[in-house]
Amino acid sequence: MHKIIFYLAVFALLGSCARPMANFSVPTEDIPAAKTLTFNNETEKAQSYLWDFGDGVTSTETSPEHRFLGSGTYTVKLTATDEKGKTGTKEKKVTVVAPERCLVLIQTPMGDMLAEIYDRTPLHQDNFVKMVEQGYYDSLLFHRVIQGFMIQGGDPDSKNAPPGKTLGSGGPGYTIKAEFVDSLAHVKGALAAARTNNPQKRSSGSQFYIVQGKTVSEQELNTREGVARFRYPSYVREEYLKMGGTPFLDQEYTVFGQVVEGLDVIDRIAAVNTNGQNRPNEDVWMVIKLIR
Repeated sequence: MHKIIFYLAVFALLGSCARPMANFSVPTEDIPAAKTLTFNNETEKAQSYLWDFGDGVTSTETSPEHRFLGSGTYTVKLTATDEKGKTGTKEKKVTVVAPERCLVLIQTPMGDMLAEIYDRTPLHQDNFVKMVEQGYYDSLLFHRVIQGFMIQGGDPDSKNAPPGKTLGSGGPGYTIKAEFVDSLAHVKGALAAARTNNPQKRSSGSQFYIVQGKTVSEQELNTREGVARFRYPSYVREEYLKMGGTPFLDQEYTVFGQVVEGLDVIDRIAAVNTNGQNRPNEDVWMVIKLIR
């Protein structure tokens, strides 16, 4: 009888010393950068959690979502804490590879946008990627914002520009040959190159805009086809009717990308108060990073 009591006391003592068994599952295959992952928490007997994803980002959610914005091998660490303050940890490695598409992250005070830069417009893609790699756009402003139309940025003169300064004329000192593709249209979220009036419709070397647009009808699309003498692919028409846009700009300005996440950020920026020159009263800055 005394032995039973002794063993029960030992088991109770061991149980009181036990720490949470931290554990979680991660994908075993290579993960493309910018893909959203869910980390499934399999921990037992824990009350709170601290995740460290190895890229400077942490989370206290039970089973958080996260995406890595660069290729490499990351050590993900989970620290689990029980109600008595005891902790247990688990580490696992995640391998991230470069995405198959050319992607950029556009950070703003209104939220982040993830955008694809098209291979089908190679001159514009090469130039935009070069600019992003140089950090050209970092701290520039969305200096021209028109609700129901678009948000425009990329003027180097907008960096540290004083309130009320007229913007929109700056650039890197060169232009880019127009690249019109029938399947690339001004649907909501399209990235397109700004330009001055010129017969060749050459693009600015740095300024771009992102389409917000309005509801689009079949008749508007038919009219644009007649004026510009081209035909929309059926899926482009479907996108216009579903998402809206600015079809009257098609074949006039080069579309070279598309926001694939963060369309709501466009709406928030487009809704800010502006002055008579369509410049936001409070600066809307940008930082653009290449996902690789």
